[in-house]
Amino acid sequence: MFPGERDIDRAVAELQEGLPERLRPLARVAYDYRWCWAADGPAVFAAIDPERWVRTGGNPRRLLTETHRATLGRAAGDARFVDRVARLADELAADRARPWLGGVASPDRPIAFCCAEFGVHASLPIYSGGLGILAGDILKEASDLALPMVGVGLLYRTGYFHQRIDVSGLQHEYWLDADPDRLPCVRVSDVAGRPLTVEVPINDETVTAQVWRVDVGRVPLYLLDTDLSANSAVGRWVTSRLYESNRTIRLAQYAVLGVGGVRALRALGIEPAVYHVNEGHAALGVFELLAQARAAGGAGYDAAWQRVREQVVFTTHTPVPAGNETYSRDEVLAALGRIADLAGDREQFLAAGRIDPANTGQPSGMSALAVRASRRINAVSRRHAEVARAMWQPLFPGRALDEVPITHVTNGVHAPTWLRGPMRELLDRYLGEGWLGRADDPATWERVNDIPAAGLWAARCAARAELVDMIVQRSTAHRLSRGDPMDYAEAARTGFDPGRLTIGFARRLATYKRLHLLALLPERAFALLGGERPIQFIFAGKAHPADADAKEIVRQLFALKRAPSVAGRVAFLEDYDMAIAGQLVAGCDVWVNLPRPPLEASGTSGMKSCLNGGLQLSVLDGWWAEAWDGSNGWAINGDVDGDHQAQDYRDANTLFDLLQHEVIPLFHERDADGVPQRWVAMMRRSLQTNGPRFCATRMVREYAGRIYPNGAMQQP
Repeated sequence: MFPGERDIDRAVAELQEGLPERLRPLARVAYDYRWCWAADGPAVFAAIDPERWVRTGGNPRRLLTETHRATLGRAAGDARFVDRVARLADELAADRARPWLGGVASPDRPIAFCCAEFGVHASLPIYSGGLGILAGDILKEASDLALPMVGVGLLYRTGYFHQRIDVSGLQHEYWLDADPDRLPCVRVSDVAGRPLTVEVPINDETVTAQVWRVDVGRVPLYLLDTDLSANSAVGRWVTSRLYESNRTIRLAQYAVLGVGGVRALRALGIEPAVYHVNEGHAALGVFELLAQARAAGGAGYDAAWQRVREQVVFTTHTPVPAGNETYSRDEVLAALGRIADLAGDREQFLAAGRIDPANTGQPSGMSALAVRASRRINAVSRRHAEVARAMWQPLFPGRALDEVPITHVTNGVHAPTWLRGPMRELLDRYLGEGWLGRADDPATWERVNDIPAAGLWAARCAARAELVDMIVQRSTAHRLSRGDPMDYAEAARTGFDPGRLTIGFARRLATYKRLHLLALLPERAFALLGGERPIQFIFAGKAHPADADAKEIVRQLFALKRAPSVAGRVAFLEDYDMAIAGQLVAGCDVWVNLPRPPLEASGTSGMKSCLNGGLQLSVLDGWWAEAWDGSNGWAINGDVDGDHQAQDYRDANTLFDLLQHEVIPLFHERDADGVPQRWVAMMRRSLQTNGPRFCATRMVREYAGRIYPNGAMQQP
């Protein structure tokens, strides 16, 4: 039993008091996010009060406390619904009762997975994009595999920003408070029943953080929160916003996540077998581990550092500078000087985060610190490992590039979370009982050959129709709310067609993702939108509030909205989140990704689309560089080119050539029964090649088999 279990039990009992007796099993379900990837989980909660479910953002705790008693009473009087509740509760209870996987970790010594964000579900707003979604998928897969693991993160009171686009296409940001007392989480208490807290020295203040627990299936996620009256206004703000623009606050967040996270685990009585630092944000925790090592054995600095490195592994996620921040000497010491004292020497503290430890003029960074402090380092795709080895080679002086000890574990996605709707039903029917537990076995996917082409195509069409229905509702509302002309708003209602080829581009809108390529050749785009066989584009994504260039790309896209055929065939969905992402990857026929190579470390949205029978059209970078085989999708050259303008025009032309001459004709090539046989054959090939290789089952098993076990360390 992990710490906080009694707090969960108390919260469940309190929630049960307000429920009809026959619905009381839902209280325990509500406090276990495994409901969100159980086949009938979301549908059970939605059936109680569909409108309230939407208004609560899919938050089961709010649904059960805010739904009118008469509505709950009607649900409790429906014998079939009560049976569904019982089956769901029994499914989750049976899952929690399974024995743990033996080997690299145990419940007494679990893996501690430390990350700045976790995308578990849209109702828990502590994520922004791909890093968090991946972290959430890893916790879910660890639960499914019964791999002993705990998550460590921060409880952001206002989370990541919400997005609104005005009539000109300019992004506006706003934040909403997330009251943890209305979330399915509990404040962890100590043996005396008081809230468990830890202290972290930041600037001139000792900041106190309390600890919350969220259950992600069998894996507890512990979240630190500094919004306490004991702290100053600045101290309370530290865990307020994810990826806060203020550099001093960001350093403070890294201190709470790293140092506070290690202290919290110790206060909880958890001694991890391994600390998995997922991106560099949590790297400061190594200094708390260093202090513990020196205090326990009286070891010198170098010996203690070796002991720390035996406990830490590091995953690097991006070569982009924004993901590998550095800070000046003055910035670091002003915010973290007292944490530096944990190591015993401020110069050693600064040197640990520099590329050249001896160069006192260099800034210090969390990524360099994490590389230096870890016994194993991995990138998130094969190509990213090549980029990372070149990027961090200076940390390994005297070593050839191919001797830099950075391996790769290519990302994967949690299939039960992202596979949904008609395709989930179809694969459940044909791939055999318990197939999701064997999703990493290519033999599991061989049974896709048994699915009739008409069945695969019907599932694809049904998923597209569901997506188009959502687009019509959201786009009409968005256009009306921002004051667009009535004819433009009406076009969203009447223009989108559930039978039309639907192409998706949705992700974090950093400039290197190159959304602008789709508007770089407007005449070619207009010709495809308004041609004899028209297509429809769906866009979504957020630009970081401080990224003016990315915001300008969205504005340029909106400048084309009044062109003929655009209003009813192009939609930009505001406020992209996990809920919207799930619908897009399920419904789009083609998923487009256009990163500037080699900056796409991996990417995962295309993997989710492939799971749902979508086809990938992407630059050969990240995961697609090792996935594309010439028969399972389409590819754009992934070579590096220093002439970015020439590369952009070349890649834009290639994109439109592929759409015009290959994608559109293939989609419309139908047999006598209306089935595009060659398109379905490519769907089948994509499922069979990408399903087993890019699922989280394969990924987490690789971490457990290759990264987490102790062994010989490579010295940086």
